[in-house]
Amino acid sequence: MKTLSTSTEEVLEHLPHIELLQPLTVSDPILKPDSPPKISKQATRTSLKASTLDGVFATIFSNITGGVLLVNFLLQLGASPVEIGLLSSIPLLVNFLQPLGAYLADRTSSRHWYTLAIFGSSRLLWLILVAGIAWFSCSNTAPHQLVIWTLGIILVTNILGALGGCAWFSWMAALVPPRLRGRYFGFRNSAASLANLLSVPLLGFAVSTWPGGTIQGYGILLFLGVIIGLVSLACQFWMVDVNPQNFHSGEALSEQEKNFSSEQPKAFSLLKDLNFLKFLLYFGLWTFAMNLSAPFFNLYMLKNLGLNLSTVTIYTSLIAGANLVMLVLWGKLADRVGNRPVLLLVGILIALTPLFWLAAGNNSISVWLWLPLIHLVTGGFGAAIELCNSNIQMEMAPLDRPSQYFATAAAVTGVTGGLGSTVGGFLAQLDIIGGLPGLFALSTTVRLVALLPLVFVQEPRSKPIVHVMGKILPFKAKLALVSAEKMAA
Repeated sequence: MKTLSTSTEEVLEHLPHIELLQPLTVSDPILKPDSPPKISKQATRTSLKASTLDGVFATIFSNITGGVLLVNFLLQLGASPVEIGLLSSIPLLVNFLQPLGAYLADRTSSRHWYTLAIFGSSRLLWLILVAGIAWFSCSNTAPHQLVIWTLGIILVTNILGALGGCAWFSWMAALVPPRLRGRYFGFRNSAASLANLLSVPLLGFAVSTWPGGTIQGYGILLFLGVIIGLVSLACQFWMVDVNPQNFHSGEALSEQEKNFSSEQPKAFSLLKDLNFLKFLLYFGLWTFAMNLSAPFFNLYMLKNLGLNLSTVTIYTSLIAGANLVMLVLWGKLADRVGNRPVLLLVGILIALTPLFWLAAGNNSISVWLWLPLIHLVTGGFGAAIELCNSNIQMEMAPLDRPSQYFATAAAVTGVTGGLGSTVGGFLAQLDIIGGLPGLFALSTTVRLVALLPLVFVQEPRSKPIVHVMGKILPFKAKLALVSAEKMAA
């Protein structure tokens, strides 16, 4: 806990010091009827600390209710490959409901209470599965019934998550100062990555060594996960609430802009934002290209290379470790030079990573050197992509209706991501492209093409690429400066 507090101090060093993390009172300058919210530095400081703790507990909850623990639970119940595949497709498909969630959230008077109602209900629904596991342990119920229960709960909870995701994103966009978004979200995501890195092995060990069996052990762990999820939501009571109606009524617009916005539907004005449409084209193509190959890397190691499961699990932890180390650095760089140039430069490297897999084998050099290097590059540089893709949306979305922008982006990536996984699975079975190796090569081409629309996207705080190269490679920049001085002399 001390580490989190100290790092937050560094991120918010320009804000006044707070001795204790105390619940915000009605007297805090949060909501005003005729103007946009003016959030004090002290309230901002407290909110960001609480949000970091929220992210840590939410990560632990997500690890229990998803990922390898949930897959192992379903496999123990005898789930089919199709049912396992639904775990990855359901969260993508329900993103169709993100615009509906934005519509509902923007008509409320509190971001906090809306997200609390949505995510509180979503996390409490997992208690139904806890009861089902208890019933299964005490009776002779067919295990496949629990598989149906689990998939039904996953569907409902992801629907609720789709309705509430854009509201939370808009809330954070209002709370985090624009000049601190890179550093803060870099630190917050690093804290979540650390929780991920530490919790998954411990949780897996607890389930596998439970005296009553792995199914019963997962039920106990799931009950604990619901409590942790509610603790995560409790942290949000220390965050400043935001009334979305104030941004509609108090936004400082010119008289001409007000008349135009009153004449045109706001949803229609989003389609007229050419810059945002360019970003959507990039974001959709990039998500499609990533999902074209990313879901099949583990399959390639297990099937094509013949590696054992424990080795693949170690590689996965390398991604989390690299993500943890690099997120804060990428956040600081994005604050200095902007998100777009980081996405372009790092995107080229991430686009080429599928080709690295073609040189991997099951020999000792690949197992101990090449494959760990691939995962370190994927985790360290992939952290920049995830962070900057989120932050650039906050930069582009207007203050009066950010939820519409976030929801539209989520819906587009949901469709393209699901389509990418489906197309990738189909192409991997075709001999004409050479199976998985051919799919990886095709993915590289599509990733590079996906970066082209980003070249034309405009970001207010974006710096030229040459300036960014100077930040990343300061030694070369100094050499160039010395050479220029000699030539001038």
